Amino acid sequence: MSSSPTAPSSTTASSTSSASEPRTALIACGAIAQPCKEIVDRHGWPVDVHPLPPLLHNQPQLIAGEVRRLAAELAASYDSVAIGYADCGTYGALDSVCAELGLARLPGLHCYDVFAGPSRVEQLFDDQPGTYVLTDFLVRSFARTVVQELGLDRYPDLRDTYFGHYTRVVWLAQQPDAELHALAQDAAARIGLPLTVVETGDGRLESALADLVSG
Repeated sequence: MSSSPTAPSSTTASSTSSASEPRTALIACGAIAQPCKEIVDRHGWPVDVHPLPPLLHNQPQLIAGEVRRLAAELAASYDSVAIGYADCGTYGALDSVCAELGLARLPGLHCYDVFAGPSRVEQLFDDQPGTYVLTDFLVRSFARTVVQELGLDRYPDLRDTYFGHYTRVVWLAQQPDAELHALAQDAAARIGLPLTVVETGDGRLESALADLVSG
């Protein structure tokens, strides 16, 4: 990634670069694009957020190619491009694209690491290997991204096929409120598992973004 302090300022922001203020395009996973935008807006960083569809996580083999395509498209309009993804199940393919294009990405194996830290996430799985993890985005979108995408709304018997080996749901709560608590409880009940809430805030994401966009 070329240098310039940056951070996302709009998920639909203009892709123009100013001679007086270098701008960065942040290609973000759609599942974390909104908190990235909130952090960028909070700091006033000269960064525009360009989200890719969150459902790419259901086909992680496509993520690296989509990042490469969008990075090439944005490079002509921005002073720098940064990648708002962890590895996210690409098994190093995203790192290969970043190396090829000279870009940097968020640290970690997945967005859970970005929110909670890798050691904390590892401990959650060590304590209870059958842990199913939700973020704020997944809590809000559970009916669409999980229930509909897995066909549970049409074939509820698939619940045991998908979740029979899980023993709990852990919600990594960035901005917990009463509405999200209710949705998280509903999501856990929908797949028949108890809910554990682990409040993380967005401090780790904020720090990772600051490092990323500052080069």
